[in-house]
Amino acid sequence: MRKSNYYDNIAQIYDQTRWLTESIAEEVADFIINLTSATSKTSFLEPGIGTGLNMMPLVRRGYFVTGIDISSEMLDQFRRKFDVVPPNLQLINADASQLPFADNSFDVVLTVHMLHTVVNWRNFLDDINRVLKPGGFYLNCQWITPPARKEFEGYFRQVLSKYVSINQKPPQIDKKTPEIDVEEYLQSQGYAANYLVAKAWMVSNTVEELLSFFQARAYGLCWQVSDEVFEQVMNEFAEFCLDYYGSGKTMISSEAKFEIWSYRAI
Repeated sequence: MRKSNYYDNIAQIYDQTRWLTESIAEEVADFIINLTSATSKTSFLEPGIGTGLNMMPLVRRGYFVTGIDISSEMLDQFRRKFDVVPPNLQLINADASQLPFADNSFDVVLTVHMLHTVVNWRNFLDDINRVLKPGGFYLNCQWITPPARKEFEGYFRQVLSKYVSINQKPPQIDKKTPEIDVEEYLQSQGYAANYLVAKAWMVSNTVEELLSFFQARAYGLCWQVSDEVFEQVMNEFAEFCLDYYGSGKTMISSEAKFEIWSYRAI
């Protein structure tokens, strides 16, 4: 029997609780197309494709996209975005850190905030190098959390810390790998590196909206306690927020960024 995972649990609410919107994703896609000089024959791979937020614009434009993800529920959410899944999209339910593809299969490999979940990131990067065509691009990306939302999360963590014993090992949501130095490693493998900001944009949410995201347990840290304890945490956190921000209608705004570390074989 297949084991469920954290991402299965949040699949239905993933898109609406993140800060990358469809319109921003379209602009990021424009940036990636220009960066990689993509043509109608360019093929893309995203390990950890999830609900397809990053790749949806490329699929709609007819590019060949392959996605692999451990969460079948996340992939199902992606499929539901189409009346019929188009022939230029292939989705594979499997461990995204192991790439079951032939050598020289893709022009572009994209990962988004994914490397920290990989046990052996060097082996994973070697595998990316293997499946990339000569002259292909590896784009290591992340959405930078808007500072106001990061601060909000910090207050939640403070409340949560009262309930999670320092001796209690929380459930392992992601397999963390410390000291990942992608640039140094790939440069040693003959890649040229370039850092780019594909898009910066303002993100705004009310306190009520953000509280509802945490109440829905949309983030990994929300699963570190039992249901009963989580209810206590949320009651205390909601009380804190209403006192600190003054109202559930208070708008919290700050800038997000879509960052890309671009690597290409010299």
